[in-house]
Amino acid sequence: MSNYQMPRGTQDILPAMSSKWHKLEDLLRQFCYVYDYSEIRTPIFEHTEVFKRGNDSSDMVNKEMYTFMDNGGRSLTLRPEGTAGVARSFVENKLFGSADLPVKMYYMGPQFRYERPQKGRQRIFNQFGVEVIGAKNPLLDVEAISLGWSILSALGLSDLKVLLNTLGDDESRDAYRTALKEHFKKDISSMCSDCQRRYEQNPLRILDCKVDAEAEIMKTVPKIHDYLTPESKAYFDAVCAGLDALGIPYVIEDRLVRGLDYYTHTVFEVVSVNEQMGSQSTVLAGGRYDGLVEYFGGPQGMSGIGWAMGMERILIALEAEGIDMSDPEELDAYVLCLDESAALEAFKITTELRAAGYRSDMDYLNRSFKAQFKTVDRKKAKAAILIGETEVNNQSVTIKRIDDQTQVSVPMSDLIDAMDSMFAIEDEHEHTCTCGEGNCTCGNHE
Repeated sequence: MSNYQMPRGTQDILPAMSSKWHKLEDLLRQFCYVYDYSEIRTPIFEHTEVFKRGNDSSDMVNKEMYTFMDNGGRSLTLRPEGTAGVARSFVENKLFGSADLPVKMYYMGPQFRYERPQKGRQRIFNQFGVEVIGAKNPLLDVEAISLGWSILSALGLSDLKVLLNTLGDDESRDAYRTALKEHFKKDISSMCSDCQRRYEQNPLRILDCKVDAEAEIMKTVPKIHDYLTPESKAYFDAVCAGLDALGIPYVIEDRLVRGLDYYTHTVFEVVSVNEQMGSQSTVLAGGRYDGLVEYFGGPQGMSGIGWAMGMERILIALEAEGIDMSDPEELDAYVLCLDESAALEAFKITTELRAAGYRSDMDYLNRSFKAQFKTVDRKKAKAAILIGETEVNNQSVTIKRIDDQTQVSVPMSDLIDAMDSMFAIEDEHEHTCTCGEGNCTCGNHE
């Protein structure tokens, strides 16, 4: 196979697809603006210790990270997820000293994991995520879930459900780990190698196993809600009450633990129930984390909550529900050069149109008038600007409206004014009255 092909597990986002990405990115930024979340951009690679923390049992840390030694002998890792880098930055830049805690942040960009590529799961994938660090309040958990749910709803997605669980505080999890180890003790030797590793590192992660998910031992697993401290139960009840108050539907999923070890208390996923999504149905996932800031040297008790969504997977979910995110590739104006001698003047006119804010282009291949006009049709240009030797000599241009085929010749110096007038008329035509009255007083015609 040629080395001049993209590596396995990666993709090219071609120009025809980029408008969908822009539209999605713009909507995400708009929601973050109204929710008062500000953007943070962290390095694409970090010191490996940022992600590989202690006795972490996650598959991401144990099997999926792209780790390499740099020329200085330092172990670096391409970021496999966003939360750890944001927490590291929060501590390193002393954002915990902000007078207005919590600090609300969002990020957007590529992540890297070595795993078997499949639909909706690539080795380079793009994530959008939010992190709220510096306060522990069940209403913040509700806000985070509400933000994600509002974004997905605004996109038009409806084949969704929210899965919700709690992992409780340290005391709750310690009691639950003990119960799980006792439950799996007799059968662990017959379970998969990952479960055997998780049994020693973090038995909660056994609940997330895909290999042994249907095993008989899994059907009688103890439920964490039976091991919650009163404080943890009260916290989770408050989260549920907040979601109820906002009318956000959810299902309590006892075996939801999430894939990373730093989560505490609330964990959640939003999954698509559309059959076309297959096994990669999770579109958004996250939870609360109490010890991550302290791990990086920050203050004790500096809790955080966050979630991330795979942007490729969102686009797949939109496609599955028949929602088109693409914008039509339309030009405001296409400049047709009728004579090679007029090329420089055509280029100047194109530049002038762009400076005035009109999306414009011209021919650079010295093609025939007929070929150029085919481009006008393909580009769905609203106006064609014609210029040749005669127009150059007269210092004029011909503007042709494509929708009604009317055209007018104007001095070059009046081109922008003529275009402004043309587009103002077009806007007026688009603004039609719906009152149905002959002598309208609704104000729509002003």
